[in-house]
Amino acid sequence: MIVDLILENARIYTGDPARPVVGSIAVLNGRVAAYGDEVNGLLALERVDLHNRVVLPGFNDAHAHSVWFGMTLMETDLSAVGSLDDLYRILGQKAASTDPGEWIVASGFNPVLLHGALPDRDILDQVTGGRPVWIKHASGHSCQLNGAGIARAALLDHVHAPIDGGRILVDDSGRPTGVLEERAMSLIRDILLPYPISDIEQALDLATAQYAREGLTSVTDAGVAAGWIGNAPGELAAYQNAREKGLLRTRMQVMPTIDALNILPGHVDEPTRRGVGTGVRTGWGDDWLQFGPVKVFTDGSILGRTAQMSDHYEECPGNHGYLQEDAETMRERVLAAYAAGWSLALHAVGDAALDFALDVIEEGIARHGTRPVPNRVEHGAVVRPDQVDRLAKLGVACVVQPGFIRTFGEGMRRAVGQERSEWSHRGRSFLEAGIPLAFSSDRPVAPGAPLAGIQSFIERITEDGLPYGPNESITAEQAVRAATEGSSRVTGQQRHKGRLIEGQLADMVVLEAHPAEVNVPEIHSIPVLATIVGGAFTHRVDEL
Repeated sequence: MIVDLILENARIYTGDPARPVVGSIAVLNGRVAAYGDEVNGLLALERVDLHNRVVLPGFNDAHAHSVWFGMTLMETDLSAVGSLDDLYRILGQKAASTDPGEWIVASGFNPVLLHGALPDRDILDQVTGGRPVWIKHASGHSCQLNGAGIARAALLDHVHAPIDGGRILVDDSGRPTGVLEERAMSLIRDILLPYPISDIEQALDLATAQYAREGLTSVTDAGVAAGWIGNAPGELAAYQNAREKGLLRTRMQVMPTIDALNILPGHVDEPTRRGVGTGVRTGWGDDWLQFGPVKVFTDGSILGRTAQMSDHYEECPGNHGYLQEDAETMRERVLAAYAAGWSLALHAVGDAALDFALDVIEEGIARHGTRPVPNRVEHGAVVRPDQVDRLAKLGVACVVQPGFIRTFGEGMRRAVGQERSEWSHRGRSFLEAGIPLAFSSDRPVAPGAPLAGIQSFIERITEDGLPYGPNESITAEQAVRAATEGSSRVTGQQRHKGRLIEGQLADMVVLEAHPAEVNVPEIHSIPVLATIVGGAFTHRVDEL
C-alpha cells in the first residue's frame, strides 16, 4: 500500500494504552492508517525523519474567539501598555495617521495590569485630536469611549435608562466616564458593526496562521453571529469562505450565540423551539467546520465584578454581580434552544450563575435527554465543592482557562478573596470527580498558546509569581491529555480526534521535547517544529 505521509524515527504519543509510544506513523486520506510496527514495509509519497522529536495529537482549544483575536491583530494593540501614559502615547501616534472624524479602534487593554486604572475621557480627546475612540477591554465584558465617542454613540440619551444586563458608568457628578459594561456595549457596537465579511475572513486568516505556529489543529469558537460577541449576522459565511479559499488552517467548531436563534414554527403538539431557520443544530457540518453548542452568557466577568456571585465581592459589600438577562426569560430561551436539539454551552463565571446554569441544564435533560455533543459550562471562576459533585452527576464539563491564572490571577484573587480563589479554574478536583478536563484559552482575553496553557495547568502561578489554588495542580501528562483527548471529549469529537490511532484524523504537532521532559517553567518555550492537519502541514520549520 502507498500512503500519503510517513513520520519516522520519532517518539509518537498515540493515546493507545497498548502502544502508548511508537516510532512511526502513516497517514492516508487525512487519517491515521498505521502506527508502530504496522508501518514497516509501507511506501509513502512523503517520508519525514524526525530525528527522535516528539509527536503529540494536535492541540485543541475548546474555547476561543478567533475572529475577535484576528481583529485585534488588525487594530491598535494596547495589550502591552504598562501605564496610562503608554496608552495615551500609542493612541496619539495612531491619531496622527487617522483622518479627522474617523474612529480609532484599540483592543487588548487590561486594567488589571494597571491596578484598575482607567483612561480619562478628556485626556483621550486631547491626545487623539477629538477623534472618536473605542477601547476594547481584554476581558470582552467592558469597553471605553472618549468624549467624542460618547457623543457619537449618544450615550447621554441612555445614561438614565436601565439596561437589562449592562451599565453605563458615570462619575460622582453623573457624567459618563465612557465605560460600558456587558450589554451596554451594544450602544457602540450597533454603530460600528456588522463588520464586512471580507474583514472577518482576513481575521480568520491571521488568527489561524498564528494557531498553526503554536501547534493548534482544532479550535472551538465560543459565540458568533449575534450578541455583544458576534461580528456580523452572516458570520458563519466568512468561515465557509475562508475554508474554500484555503485560509482556515484549523478545524473549527462554531457556537452561535442564543441571540442568533429565533422561534421556529412547529406542530401544535411540539414544544417551543428556538433555532436557525432551516432547523439545523449542534453537530451540523463536517470534520473541518461544524456547529457546536449554542452559547449563552448568563453573567459577566470576575475582573469587572459583573459575574454573579452568591456572596459579595471583596471590599464591595452589596455587589454580587448580576445575570445578563431576567432569569426566567433566559431560562425559557435556553430550554427552547435545547428542545430544538442544540447542546448548551452556558457562560457561568460566578458560582451563583453556575447554580442557575446547572438548574437549566438539569431541567433540559429531564425534558429531552442528553445530547451527542455534551452540554457544558464555560469558565467556572468560582466552583464550590458541592458544585463539583453536581457537575459530575449531570455529566457536564466545566471548561476552564488555565492561562487566566498567569495573566490576571491576582486580579481575580482581589475580587473573590483567598478562600474562593482555591475554588477557581479547577483542574485536579475535576479529574478526581470523573469530569472531563479540556484546555481552553478564551483568546484574546488572555494569551492562547497551548504550551503556555499546559504549563499554567501544572504550576498555577500568577502574574506576581504567587501560587493560585495550588491544590488544583495537575501533572504534565494530565495537562497534555487535557489539551488533546480532553478537549475532543468535551467537544463531542473523541471518535475522530484526540489520539493517534488507526482511523482517527491525522492531526499532529511535532515538538522538540515532551512537556514532561523539561522543567515546568520552560514548557512554554518548547519549539513547535511542525503542525499537521489531516496529514497536511500547516506549519513546518525549514529543518523538517
